[in-house]
Amino acid sequence: MKRFIVMLLALLVASLVSAQDSSESDPVLFREAPPSTDSFVLETVAEGLRRPLFVTHANDDSSRIFIMEQGGVVYVQGDDGERTTFLDISGLVSPAANSANYTERGLLGLVFAPDYAESGEFYVNYTNQSGTTILARYQVSADADVADANSAQILFEQDQPFPNHNGGHLAFGSDGYLYMALGDGGAAGDPLAAGQNPQTLLGSIIRIDVSGGGDYLIPEDNPFVTGEDGAPEVWSFGWRNPWRFSFDRETGDMYIGDVGQNQWEEINFEPRGIGGQNYGWNAFEANTVFNSNVRAPRAVDPVADYNHSQGCSVTGGYIYRGSAIPDLAGVYFYGDYCSGNIWYAYRDTEGNWQSELFLETGMQISSFGEDGDGELYVVNYQGAVLKFAPAN
Repeated sequence: MKRFIVMLLALLVASLVSAQDSSESDPVLFREAPPSTDSFVLETVAEGLRRPLFVTHANDDSSRIFIMEQGGVVYVQGDDGERTTFLDISGLVSPAANSANYTERGLLGLVFAPDYAESGEFYVNYTNQSGTTILARYQVSADADVADANSAQILFEQDQPFPNHNGGHLAFGSDGYLYMALGDGGAAGDPLAAGQNPQTLLGSIIRIDVSGGGDYLIPEDNPFVTGEDGAPEVWSFGWRNPWRFSFDRETGDMYIGDVGQNQWEEINFEPRGIGGQNYGWNAFEANTVFNSNVRAPRAVDPVADYNHSQGCSVTGGYIYRGSAIPDLAGVYFYGDYCSGNIWYAYRDTEGNWQSELFLETGMQISSFGEDGDGELYVVNYQGAVLKFAPAN
C-alpha cells in the first residue's frame, strides 16, 4: 500500500464516537443516505460575466456576494441583484487573462480577512504581467462597496516557470492563518520535480500568518518551521495543481481538489490541524502510479476520484452547512470544468466515504462558493453564478 492512513482512521473513529454522543444542534458529520436532486434547484443569481472564477462573501454579516473575474475585476452584488465594481486590477494581471485565448493566468484567488468587518482587509492572488504569482493585501475605501485600489501591499511573490499550474486559491482556516495553493510550476508530468520536494513552494499549499498588518510571519506550528526538511511556509505538498480547496466552517476540516494529468482527478480530505501531509504527486495520480521512479513516502489517499471518461479537470467545492436545504447537510459537492458534472461525497455511518455522480449541468464549472450563511453557489466560467436554492 502506498498510503499512510492510520492517523486519518483514528481521527474518523474519534469523530464517529463524538457524533454519537452529540446533540441535535451539532453539525452533520455522517449520513445514512445520499442527498436527493429533488431537494434543490440551481437558480441564476448573476450573468453576463466574463470568465468568472470565484464567488464568496466578506465575513461582515451582510448579504452581499463578491464575484471574481479572471481578467482582474471583482464585483459586489446585493440582494437586489445590482452589481457594481468593487476592485479592478485588470491593468496588473497577465494580459492573457483578458485575451480571447485559454489561459490559467490572471486573478485567481480572493479572500476577506476573518475580521474584515473591523479591519477592512482582503487578499488577492494573481499572476502579474510577467507571469509571477503575487499575493497582495488590499483595504476597503470609505465606501463599503468600493476597494481602495491604491492600498495594495505585496506580501509574497513566486516565479512561475511555465504558464500553467499556478494554483492561486486563498482561504483562511479556523486557526486564523491564510492558506494559499501553488501548483507544481507547470508543463506536463512535473519536470521540475516540485511535487515531492517540500523545500520548494511549488507543488504545495502554504500556510502563513498575515494578521500583523505588515509582512507575513511563519506560524510556530507549521510542519517545516525550522526549514530543515521543507520550506517554512509549506503546510502540505505532493500537489499537481490544487484547484479550489475549502474548510468546513463547522469542523475546520479541509477539502482539496487536485487536477490530474492524463487519467485521474481527485478530491482529498485533511482533518483539521494535520500539517506536513504528502499527497503523492508525481509518484501518483490519484490512486494510480504515475511515475514508478519517484517515491512518495506516506502519501495520503484521496477520498474520491474519477477518470477522464467523466471529465478532465476537477474543481473542488464545499461541504454544505447552510440551512435552506436540510437534505444537503453534511454533503461535500465538487465538479468538473470540462464535463460540467457535479458529484457528492459524504461519510456514511461507518465512517466510509461515499461519492457518486449527482448532476449533469453542461456548464464549465470553474468554482463553487459560499455566502455568509453557508449557502452554496456554483460558478459557470461561461458567464454566470448560480445558487443552490430550495425546490418549491
